[in-house]
Amino acid sequence: MDEKKRIQELVEVLNQASKAYYAEDREIMSNLEYDALYDELQALEQKTGMIMANSPTVNVGYAAVDELPKEQHESAMLSLDKTKDREVLRSFMGSNKTLLSWKMDGLTIVLTYRNGSLEKAVTRGSGLVGEVVTNNARVFENLPLKIPYQGELILRGEAVITYSDFEKINEKIEDVEARYKNPRNLCSGSVRQLNNKITAERHVQFFAFALVKAEGVDFENSRECQMKWLASQGFACVEYRAVTGQTLDEAMEYFATAIQTNDFPSDGLVALYDDIAYGESLGTTAKFPRNAFAFKWADETRETHLLEIEWSPSRTGLINPVAIFEPVELEGTTVSRASVHNISIMKELELGIGDEILVYKANMIIPQIAENRTRSSNLVIPDTCPVCGGKAEILSENGVETLHCMNPDCPAKTIKAFSLFVSRDALNMDGISENTLEKFIDKGLVRDFADLFRLDQHRETILAMEGFKDKSYENILASIEKSRETTPERLLYALGIPGIGVTTAKIICKAAHGDLEKISGMDEEELGMIDGIGPVLASGFVAWWKMDKNRQIFDRLMEVLTVVRKEVDENTLILKDKVFVITGSVHHFANRNELKAKIEELGGKVTGSVSAKTTYLINNDVTSSSSKNKKARELGIPILSEEDFLKLVEA
Repeated sequence: MDEKKRIQELVEVLNQASKAYYAEDREIMSNLEYDALYDELQALEQKTGMIMANSPTVNVGYAAVDELPKEQHESAMLSLDKTKDREVLRSFMGSNKTLLSWKMDGLTIVLTYRNGSLEKAVTRGSGLVGEVVTNNARVFENLPLKIPYQGELILRGEAVITYSDFEKINEKIEDVEARYKNPRNLCSGSVRQLNNKITAERHVQFFAFALVKAEGVDFENSRECQMKWLASQGFACVEYRAVTGQTLDEAMEYFATAIQTNDFPSDGLVALYDDIAYGESLGTTAKFPRNAFAFKWADETRETHLLEIEWSPSRTGLINPVAIFEPVELEGTTVSRASVHNISIMKELELGIGDEILVYKANMIIPQIAENRTRSSNLVIPDTCPVCGGKAEILSENGVETLHCMNPDCPAKTIKAFSLFVSRDALNMDGISENTLEKFIDKGLVRDFADLFRLDQHRETILAMEGFKDKSYENILASIEKSRETTPERLLYALGIPGIGVTTAKIICKAAHGDLEKISGMDEEELGMIDGIGPVLASGFVAWWKMDKNRQIFDRLMEVLTVVRKEVDENTLILKDKVFVITGSVHHFANRNELKAKIEELGGKVTGSVSAKTTYLINNDVTSSSSKNKKARELGIPILSEEDFLKLVEA
């Protein structure tokens, strides 16, 4: 049997068994059988030098970073010239052997392997400079962390999230407006997370589509040979067909049929000359390489008539226009509505009730209005919110007009505030969804945050509500009780003060040693002295605490919460006012996040990039010529190994 295929089979079977045993309290195989398969997998990994990121033999550590550092690509990543005309594509191919493959719709990533291990992952970014996402790439589901090849390998590929995983993730989000719009947006956000634990939960997959560098390997001047070699190293490669202009039609029919049932997003095809030397000899234009061409599917459009505009309020007060039209068949499904996005687009289309419009699915997924043929422009923009009846106003930002509800007490905004309060980084009331909160608010059981901690007084009312039984009720109470003891940082973030995110809440609490009474009484001058707090943020923060309503919310919460703050001995803050940057791998700590926590525990601060404010750069490869090391040397900043750091803090 193919060893790579067997490795993938074993990984899948063993992961299913682990999930069943640990998460679902059931066994699908005996311990003896599991151990035998595990041993087989381990032996195959040692034999082939191939270890997949989701292999049960690997414990991938989760790590968080403050920011994603930027890095310049060794060679610029140009866009491709494109066409929707098959004959233009045929002309490009001529008699040249060409690889025709999916143009996958995700996030392009450049990977670097050295000595058989994944060393670096960088997003395409601008094509010249991308963001370093190495931590996140390590948890891509199907990416090998170790490969047989020991030289330097650089390759490009697409990170994607399948339609089925996209739908599963969206199904867990009960608030329809908070759901992700398409797999590409979800993938982009997942790959660029600061915490790779979130990336791992999103089931991101990677498909290689180009080899950039692999010294010492003879590819027989063939792109197809490169693809086969990448597959032999353990990479999932984008599906392709080898064709010429004469054999193009059969391949095009295959792709046109397959896209209707594919589980991964694709917005077209890519044609690449197989002959490496010939393709590279053609050079590039100012914008495009001459050895490749993109084919975009011609959008299927349908004529229909606009029936109405539905005004859909969001949880932030934004009121979105949604076009409702006579149902039409598009790309195999019936559609009857499309988001118009904002007032500016609605005005640009000059929409009116009864207008003859042309609709399509962007990338064969998202219904959109392509054209308005009648352009009657007879729509009336409402001046009241459809939820609360309060005043609605058109606001303009960067030339884009949007409609907003101006009522601060609008129920739509209330739900958003409660959702933030119970979220993971705030009070962390696991299992309480927006849908559940809406039911409690509609019944009058919850009017402010503190009421959540008194739900035990409404047992009979809740059990009489649809969807609640003894078990679900007890689970909610247990989650609330668990959250009753919290930290100053969590509570400050949970209050929903404008501009106060998780990181800012930590910064303010650290400066005030977790004293919430002191924090609530800070003036703009005191806040301005905290590094990272600007005048606009400080002004809004002080204004929030001056409102009686907000003070009452806080006071009522303090009656039901136990806020535990960590007492700090100033004598232990030996790194106070010192700023560190950490780069490279670590050995004495489990991961860089653990080292960061140690620095912060001792009063220091960790940032993501070297600047004049940096006190020390920590890099075990002190003599490397990395960009951060170079920057540190230019600025005269000491570069410490972990051993140097430990000597510093133990001295």
